Amino acid sequence: MFKLAVIGAVLCAAGCGKEEQERQTEGAAKEKETTVQNVKEEKTEKKTETERETKMYDTADNFASIKKDIEYGKLEPVEYSSNTTGSVRKANILLPPGYTEEKEYPVLYLLHGIGGNHTEWMGGNPGAIIGNLIAEGEAKEMIIVMPNVRARKNDAANPADIYTTEHFKAFDNFINELKNDLMPYIEANYSVAKGRENTAIAGLSMGGRESLYIGLTMPDVFGYVGAFCPAPGVLPYDVEAGLFTTDNFKLPEGYESLIMIVAGSNDTVVGKWPETYHQTLTNNGTEHIYYVTGGGHDFTVWKHGLYNFAKRIFDK
Repeated sequence: MFKLAVIGAVLCAAGCGKEEQERQTEGAAKEKETTVQNVKEEKTEKKTETERETKMYDTADNFASIKKDIEYGKLEPVEYSSNTTGSVRKANILLPPGYTEEKEYPVLYLLHGIGGNHTEWMGGNPGAIIGNLIAEGEAKEMIIVMPNVRARKNDAANPADIYTTEHFKAFDNFINELKNDLMPYIEANYSVAKGRENTAIAGLSMGGRESLYIGLTMPDVFGYVGAFCPAPGVLPYDVEAGLFTTDNFKLPEGYESLIMIVAGSNDTVVGKWPETYHQTLTNNGTEHIYYVTGGGHDFTVWKHGLYNFAKRIFDK
C-alpha cells in the first residue's frame, strides 16, 4: 500500500509539473505574441508619424513653374568691390514683384555649390518659387542675393583645384566678404529691413555647409539658416579639421533661430552628413527642422528645400 501511495504521489507530481510547464509555456507564448504585437504597433505609429512629418513639407503643384497672371520679380546682375579678395565681384539680385524704395524688405542670401557661381541657383527657378509663394500669401516679399561664394581673386566656376582644401578655404573665407563687403553694398543700394529677424542665409551643398557655418557663427545677424544637402566640413572628418567641433556645433546661448536641414533620400555625394549635422544639433540641444525628401544631390531636393524654407522665414 505504501509503495502504491508513493508511486501515485510521484505520478501526480509529474502530471502536475507537466501541467504547470504547459501553462508557463502557453503564458510565455502569449507574452511573446503581445510583445511582437506591441513592437509592430510601435513601428506602425513611428511610420505614421514620419509620414505625417514628411507630409508637412509637401510642395504645391508646379511650385517652381512660371504661371499665368502672376507678377514675378526682377533679376539684377551687380558688381561690387571686395576688400576681402582685392577684386571686383559679381552677384545676382532678385527683387520682389513691385519692388519700391518706399518699403523695406527682408533679405535672403542664397549660396551655390562647390562647382558653381552666382548663376547656379538660376537653374532652380528661385524667381518662380518665391514669386508663386508671395502671390499665394505663403511667403513674405523679400530680396534674394545670389553671390559668388568662392571668396578669392580667381573666383571662376569649376576651377582646376575644385576638390582641394585651398578651394574649400575660399568658401570658408566668404564669411569675411559677406559681412565686410557684400552686406554693406546691399544695404547701401537697396531698401533693406535690417535686424536678424529680417536676414536669412541658405545654400545648396557647399553653400549649405557655409550657411550652417555663417548662420551659427553670426546668430546676431542671421535669424534663419537653411542647408540643403549640406557638404562635409562643418564637423571634423579625415580631410579637414572642421569649422566646429562636435561639442560646439550649436546655437550660442540666448539665441533662437529657425534652422532647416534638408536631405535627399538618394544623395550619394554628401551621404550621411546632413543626418549627422541633424543628430549633432539634437544632441547639443539646438532646435531645428530636419527632413528627407526624394531625390539625389540635385535641384529636385534643393528646390524642395528652398520652397519650404522660404515659407517659414521672416514671420516675426
